[in-house]
Amino acid sequence: MKGDRVEIVVDAGDTTRTYEVVASRAGRRVETAVRRGVVEVSEVTRNGSVVRTARFMANRVLALVEQPLPRGEEGDGE
Repeated sequence: MKGDRVEIVVDAGDTTRTYEVVASRAGRRVETAVRRGVVEVSEVTRNGSVVRTARFMANRVLALVEQPLPRGEEGDGE
């Protein structure tokens, strides 16, 4: 749903960097997957098409925080 977001904190050597992937439009969601040592965070449409993907090496990821939009704030009648 619009407003879903995932924050990724990555070790960048002597510092950390924080990245965000946000569902930018209505009907989109954010999905995460860990495959073969890579963390993938993707923004996906209703029919399953990937809009954009962020990829990080799993051994560099310090934190992965999923922040779903609470139900009822979207205003879609649910």
